[in-house]
Amino acid sequence: MIDLHLHTTASDGRCTPAELVSRAAAAGLTTIAVTDHDTVAGCADAANACAVAGLTFVPGIEITAIRFGGDVHVLGYFIDPESPPLKTFLATQREQRVQRVRDMIGRLRTHGIDLDAEEVLRPGVEDSTRAAGRPWIARALVAKGYVASTGEAFDKWLSRGRPAFVPRAGATPQEVFVRIHEAGGLASLAHPGLLEHDDWIPEFAAAGLDAIEAHHTDHDTLMTATYIALAKRLNVGISGGSDYHADDEHGAARLGVVSLPREDLDDLSRRHRRL
Repeated sequence: MIDLHLHTTASDGRCTPAELVSRAAAAGLTTIAVTDHDTVAGCADAANACAVAGLTFVPGIEITAIRFGGDVHVLGYFIDPESPPLKTFLATQREQRVQRVRDMIGRLRTHGIDLDAEEVLRPGVEDSTRAAGRPWIARALVAKGYVASTGEAFDKWLSRGRPAFVPRAGATPQEVFVRIHEAGGLASLAHPGLLEHDDWIPEFAAAGLDAIEAHHTDHDTLMTATYIALAKRLNVGISGGSDYHADDEHGAARLGVVSLPREDLDDLSRRHRRL
C-alpha cells in the first residue's frame, strides 16, 4: 500500500515522524511520503524510521500557494530537503504563517477571547523549521475552554467567513511549481476536489504542474475517476494519499484506506527521472 500524503508534528499533524512511520507500518503501508505544510523538518527522521521499519520513503512537502485570495495546495515529491533555494523560500512561507497566526489571535481578542500568542507560537519559535497554522490556534481554544473541539473552533471562529479568519499570504501556484522543480521534485495538485476549480488545472499543467492527486480521502469514486481521466488527458501523472494528520479535525483520514496504485507511483518515478 502506498500513501503519499501524510503529516507530522513538523506542521499540523499530531504524530512525530517516528510515530507516523510506526502507525503506517502497522496499517500495512509499504511506501510513504511525509508532506508537511511549508516545511521539510520531518523528512530526515521519517526517512530514518522508514529505513528501520523496512518502508520505502519518498521525501515530500505540501506548499500553500495563493490564487485570487484562496489557497492552492501543491505537493512536492522526490525533492531534495537540503536544497538551499527551497529552504530560503520555505522560511519566508513560515514567517508569513506566524504573522497570520498573530493576526488571527488579534481578531479573537476583539471578540473577548484572550490567547497568548507567544504560548501558541512557542513550538515554532523554539524550532523555526516547524510550520505554524490555524490548528495551533484551534487547539489553544480547546485548551482554554473557549470551544469543545477543534472542529467547533474552525466552524465558529477560524474558517473563511468566520470572525477571526485572516486570508493567507503566499506565492502563486506557478512560483511554487518552479520552487519544487528547483529542488529536484515533481509538483502535484493536492485534493483538487476540495479546490473546486477544475477549470484552473489545464493552465497549471501548461505552467509546469506534473501530477494531480486523484486518490484522496475526500474524493469519492466519481471524483477519483474524473481526476484520473483529466490527468491522462493533460498527460500529467497521478498521485494519491490519505492526508492523515491523526487529528479529529481531519477525522475522515485513516491510514491504509487510501492507496496509490503501484503503476502510478512507477509513472511518477519515471517522470522524476526525466527531469
